[in-house]
Amino acid sequence: MREYMKELSLVKFLEREEEAGLWQKFRDEHDEEARRMLIESYQPLVFKQAMPFRRQENIMDIIQEGTVGLLEAVETFDARKGVAFSLYAMHRIRGRMLNFIEKEGRTEIACMDGMAGEDCVFRRECLADTGATVPEQAESHELAARLHQAIARLPKKERAVLEGVYFHSDPVKDVAEHLNVSTSHIYRLQKSGIRRIRGMLSRFMQHW
Repeated sequence: MREYMKELSLVKFLEREEEAGLWQKFRDEHDEEARRMLIESYQPLVFKQAMPFRRQENIMDIIQEGTVGLLEAVETFDARKGVAFSLYAMHRIRGRMLNFIEKEGRTEIACMDGMAGEDCVFRRECLADTGATVPEQAESHELAARLHQAIARLPKKERAVLEGVYFHSDPVKDVAEHLNVSTSHIYRLQKSGIRRIRGMLSRFMQHW
């Protein structure tokens, strides 16, 4: 991981015009150097998507899977459609990571409500690599962004519970010990936090 972080610190971020030129060279001329530069410049996106899983023992394997997703995204992306590559690539990167984690049996990405019989606010299916169209990917990205904004507005303890249980996959017992509360109180905070999020997202979800 230290070596990987060192390499990331050397990544050169591309200017918009430079990146557009690389996409054109790769598309029209199949230029391998252009391809390499594009992959390298977007490697930090892989690292960002891997952060929710940073406590996993196999984090470098997860990052490697994300890199495969990045490679696939570069190969299939069409810059002429006017969609940002970061948005397009995020779906494949995170989908590859989640598929790998599920196959390894390390963890499951839980439904945000955690209660049977109720609709989920945030589903694993939104992120899995199911071959969604670009508009569907954009919708998924928008929903995820609004969800994170809503969580950021929660009271401190409710936010800590939802982030710990759902984003970091921490055991409820560990979250309870960290916050110095009982496990039953964790479930109450979880339910309260989810109720608040539903309220904040209700108007948006009506038009979803």
